[in-house]
Amino acid sequence: MSAEATEDDLREALALGAATVPATWPEPIPLDRQPKLPPFPVHALPGWVSDFVVALAEETQTPVDLAGALALSVLATAAGGRAVVQVRGRWREPTNLFVVVALGPANRKSAVFAAMTAPLYEAENTLVEGSNLTIVEAEVTARMAREAADKAAVQAAKAEGPERDNLVAEAIGLAQTAEALTVPPRPRLLADDATPETVTTLLAEQGGRLAVMSAEGGIFDIIAGRYSGVPNMEVFLKGHAGDRLRVDRRTRQEFIEAPALTMGLAVQPSVLEDIGKNRGFDGRGLLARFLYCLPESLVGYRKIDPDPVPPAVGATYERNVFALTLKLADWTDPLVVQVGPEADAALVAYAERIEPQLRAKGGRLGHIGKWAGKVIGATARIAGLLHLADHIDGGTNKPISAATMRAAIEVADYFTAHALSVFDIMGADATLARARTLLSVLEDKGWESVTRRDLFAKVSRAEFPTVAELEPAAAVLEDHGYIRIETPPRTGKRGRPPAPRYSIHPCVREAKA
Repeated sequence: MSAEATEDDLREALALGAATVPATWPEPIPLDRQPKLPPFPVHALPGWVSDFVVALAEETQTPVDLAGALALSVLATAAGGRAVVQVRGRWREPTNLFVVVALGPANRKSAVFAAMTAPLYEAENTLVEGSNLTIVEAEVTARMAREAADKAAVQAAKAEGPERDNLVAEAIGLAQTAEALTVPPRPRLLADDATPETVTTLLAEQGGRLAVMSAEGGIFDIIAGRYSGVPNMEVFLKGHAGDRLRVDRRTRQEFIEAPALTMGLAVQPSVLEDIGKNRGFDGRGLLARFLYCLPESLVGYRKIDPDPVPPAVGATYERNVFALTLKLADWTDPLVVQVGPEADAALVAYAERIEPQLRAKGGRLGHIGKWAGKVIGATARIAGLLHLADHIDGGTNKPISAATMRAAIEVADYFTAHALSVFDIMGADATLARARTLLSVLEDKGWESVTRRDLFAKVSRAEFPTVAELEPAAAVLEDHGYIRIETPPRTGKRGRPPAPRYSIHPCVREAKA
């Protein structure tokens, strides 16, 4: 490897377990470098969506990322629970998503949120109006059936002789009929400040379909147990994956065969810092289910008199979201969207590119493996949503094209870059913090090389209580090119194996010179 090798070249060589180390020391990769995050790839969205996203970002003077990421949540609300992506074999992906945008105060998150979700509320109101007559008829029918059953039971209780048996049989039949009658719930697409128990009930009532959309981060406090004192994230975990959900409580019984829960949140960055401190969220895998967006604030650089959204652009967006939502609302068996052969080849190539990056040692995404391990599935979901949005007027029976899959991959790459920064903010990579501590010690000591034992003797026991805590941090320094870990050969068959020795990059030794 030459001295001009890029950061990715070095990481890839280390990830693939290069047999030899470079003869010269390449420039190390800074541990604290925060790369400039890419902007949301608006061009990857269908034209009518991207036109509105760009225009709304201009009108509100907000980063295009905010409206772009929320657009995916809106499409997922319209299609989630009513459409699935058939990838290959038995692999199917639902079309619901968890998306969270982190942006500081005074960035007009609420205004963007309201504009993006407005057609969903309009569609919900239309569904409610259309169901009112059916609900009233069902309520009257059910009430009359219960009254008839009660009257028959009273008559049977008073009867005597042979007539009693006939009246009892009639009362039982009427009671069974009354029990079988159900009153359909009022349609709901959206929830906001809802407890996990309420979300579960709404999902059950709505046939497994619901979206939690909010311009605040209070839902995380609720999940953590703000009201109950006990964290409850089961419905969110299973609602994302589509796993069967059954609730058996003394007061309620609910069963959802294939829940499809969508979440679209716009929060302040401090919310991400707070949830990162809740190890239960990460341990159960809740954090790994979100697609993260960390746009750069425009506050201080905004136009005072920006152009408004063109009426035709706004009307097209509202009409199409409304139409897609109502088109899929009555589906019970999901619409199956096939991945075409060329699209599948593109997804396979993407998976082959991502897989080496998941390695715990040297992999670019190894320290966020729980999240990155789900990115291929998320890509298929995004592709399905882009496909449905591209075929509002028909053609949903066509397979997903290679172009649509490539667009989804570009969006997934965007979320991957942002996830790396977000998990750093949340402190998910504690090893990186320890690696910085080790680097500081190496800079202070100015060693050319040092044994693991001697290095361990110089670090704080509060941060490194055992050698086992030191080794992952040393591996990070090796991955970034600051040290090379060398294990001396055994000199005999008995006793402990020789401890590793660390050779140190000249720039580290010269840092304090």
